[in-house]
Amino acid sequence: TLDGRIKIFGGDNIEGILISPKSMPYKYLQFIQNQGLLIAVSNENEIQVWNLEFRQLFHSSQWDTNITAFSVIEGTFLMYLGDENGLLSVLKYDLYDGKLQKMPYNVSIHSLAEAAGVPLLDTQPIVGILPQPNTLGTRVLIAYEKGFLVLWDVSEDHAIAVRGYGDLHMKGQVTGAQTHASEDQIDNVDENEEEREICSLCWASRGGSTVAVGYITGDILLWDMTAVSSRQGKQTDVSSNVVKLQLASGSRRLPVIVLHWSAGSAKDTTKGGKLFVYGGDDMGSEEVLTVLSLESSNGLESVRCASRVDLKLDGSFADMILIPDTGVPDKIRTSALFILTNPGQLNFYDGGALFSARKSEEEYAQPEAQKFPVVVPTIDPSITVTDMYSLTGREHPSISLKKFCARQIVAPPISGNMKWPLTGGVPSEMSLKEDHAVERIYVAGYQDGSVRIWDATFPILMPMFVLDAKVPDVILDGANASVSSLAFCSLNMTFAVGTTSGLVRMYKLQENSGDSSFHFVSGSKQEVHAVHHGRGFHCNIAFMASNSPVRSLRFTSSGEALAVGYQNGQVAMFDASQLSVMFSVDCTSGTNSPVVSVSNYSIGASAAKAGPPQKEIATSAKFPTDVVLSLSKDARLTVVDSTSASDEEQAQLPEDKLPCQSQTGKEEHVLDQKQVHGAETNKKNASLHPQSGGSDSLLLVCFEDVVLLFSLASMIQGSNKHLHKTKLTKKCCWSAIFKNKDDKACGLILFYQTGIIELRSLPSLDILAESSLMELLRWSYKTGMGKTMSSSNGQIALVNGSEFAIISLIDSENDFRIPESLPCLHDKVLAAAAEAAMSISIDQKGKQNPAAGVIGGIIKGLKGKADENANLRKSFNSQTPSELLESIFLKGPYVEPSLAYPDDPIEELVSMQMT
Repeated sequence: TLDGRIKIFGGDNIEGILISPKSMPYKYLQFIQNQGLLIAVSNENEIQVWNLEFRQLFHSSQWDTNITAFSVIEGTFLMYLGDENGLLSVLKYDLYDGKLQKMPYNVSIHSLAEAAGVPLLDTQPIVGILPQPNTLGTRVLIAYEKGFLVLWDVSEDHAIAVRGYGDLHMKGQVTGAQTHASEDQIDNVDENEEEREICSLCWASRGGSTVAVGYITGDILLWDMTAVSSRQGKQTDVSSNVVKLQLASGSRRLPVIVLHWSAGSAKDTTKGGKLFVYGGDDMGSEEVLTVLSLESSNGLESVRCASRVDLKLDGSFADMILIPDTGVPDKIRTSALFILTNPGQLNFYDGGALFSARKSEEEYAQPEAQKFPVVVPTIDPSITVTDMYSLTGREHPSISLKKFCARQIVAPPISGNMKWPLTGGVPSEMSLKEDHAVERIYVAGYQDGSVRIWDATFPILMPMFVLDAKVPDVILDGANASVSSLAFCSLNMTFAVGTTSGLVRMYKLQENSGDSSFHFVSGSKQEVHAVHHGRGFHCNIAFMASNSPVRSLRFTSSGEALAVGYQNGQVAMFDASQLSVMFSVDCTSGTNSPVVSVSNYSIGASAAKAGPPQKEIATSAKFPTDVVLSLSKDARLTVVDSTSASDEEQAQLPEDKLPCQSQTGKEEHVLDQKQVHGAETNKKNASLHPQSGGSDSLLLVCFEDVVLLFSLASMIQGSNKHLHKTKLTKKCCWSAIFKNKDDKACGLILFYQTGIIELRSLPSLDILAESSLMELLRWSYKTGMGKTMSSSNGQIALVNGSEFAIISLIDSENDFRIPESLPCLHDKVLAAAAEAAMSISIDQKGKQNPAAGVIGGIIKGLKGKADENANLRKSFNSQTPSELLESIFLKGPYVEPSLAYPDDPIEELVSMQMT
């Protein structure tokens, strides 16, 4: 990302995130294959080495010049690096000391140009580095900004082929690439265009005989790299060295920013493939990724474009990558195409669908794009409200959820028959155990009325089930309305879902199938419907007491009743066991100010644990036994006797004794938009607050700029004096109570509009710790972020656009059991098997023909006595390809020109390697 984060994706539900110490973009990211290492080069030219197994930055090194090209040599710890001065350098990552080492070998542009017999007027940056296939890194194509291309042999220090200067006498243009091109259209290249700026390049053949180069002019040139460079001062026939590929006919075209190549079918990979192009169209045209199917029967002269498909983009293009098919030898075929677009959208295509696209009456059929299967959807559908609940200590409910979860957990859905193309990483053994208890669940409500539930026991959330908004064979008005509030009772495993239509749906998380009854309660009316449904959890009761949107839900401690707060200021109580609306009252005295929070409290239950003074209060005839607390947006706090709830029995504090609007410190024009945002109750002992005698219950009320602590018992008796008051210097938008292992409230979490998160003590409200979204996640605060925040015992779940995260503010607590519960991003067993297979393959090739391959070719190219060559061959055969390269790069920088002549033995290597 632009702020220095790296997201790693592997097999099903295997993900990881790496956060750089510096907030800066990266320009190059490459894996060291099968070693669990990632090399990242930042825009500030810092080279970082990340260890995937430990998810840590192991080493970083600052390069002294601007890095303009970078490539890891496959199968080694070596990497080529090109800079703004045209210098090719080599780095090595030493696995033992964990540091990057700069190898002595390097090649400057002036030395290389002199060796190639090309006069250069000025220094040019290297804009592309491509190790040639099947050469084990000993040959590399170097592209310079103004069009200079050199295929360089590092073992012999000479140019195999030179292109780009005086070679633009091509026969014509590939036909069929333009959207409206005629079959016989041939364009000649202006010979004045000998120097054109290179923007992108890729190999366009399996063996590295052809390279595709994209230019700032919008052209694509296919260069033949098999011919040996001409001797200095002599010119060979280059008419067949290059052909032009043009996507549009306009005079002003977009630069060709990205080029990628995929070989064709496994049966015949030498006669064509797919060229993926971003750019090259007329300026102002629709932004697409173009896929060209190129065919050739006899070299470049016969290249033609068999088809063109334009893939529409979901946002502005950022990058793309082709995933090789590991089931095909040499991984020459593509299994999937990933396209990254802004802001952070990742789509992918099935490789088979791309290669099997058939032409319809008008154009080639558009392959279907697959959206990245996110575990927690936040945008499609749009998330509206969330909550997180702890199930620790609830053994029986957890067991029932565990059994259901083990049977239902599947990977996020992918349409069609396509499988997820990535297989990297290893899931955590803890998460794979079918007998693990579900200790925590995460719940999200959506704009389409649905509710999704995940097992949040471990850091990687596991989808459990979806609660559908519809009831089979029953028409409910407002059933598909957006979810606005959630509540859960772990005692009887009941979910309540409130919507913007005023409908409240209730679900029993007890699996049943077949026929069952659905009850709809509206006022004094009740309807009963017999419904038939499949296996799973289904809505069994729905209440409708108001058409106003539901703003807050809270179950009583027994779980039998549910308190509901509405947008219009009403508060209702539903009895799920009796299927009735217990009461519905206006708690705002006609102001219709929205209810922002409701809470229930049982005085009798509290008094049973209290001393004699509190018991006397609880048994007083004038003291209610069960109350509903309602907090409205205009700072009105109301206490309702939930046993009778007549208007005369409402205990409401005088308005002038409550925190007034001026205390929130907001300007007059925003008073109706941002007000009091939450209220929580928690039980505390007298020792924690000396002003209270015996056992008391405290009411914590959080405003935008002040936090107040009340004695609940005193408030119900008419006292409005707060026990503690803390003014906030920043505007608060979300709060939560967290509890210790004994289920006692021990702290308050405050989240501010600046992105700052505070941890405060209770009941003194002193600041214990402070952090920020920017520090923890590199996130900036966005308006409305608090609506989708939720917490459970110090764990906070957050949503930011398409991103979802869970953070913990308590260092000593490790409820998620990290790192044991995290999936491993590096599969050591698979990596060892791959290394062994590669070694066996190299050994077998060496036994079959010791002089074949790159090593044999190098020895053939050396002049000298036969016995010296024999000893050298013996030395080379005892080295691995990586060790051979290291021995080459240990020599000093190349300075003396070494030209390739037509009669040199190196020609045998050229003809043998180029296919």
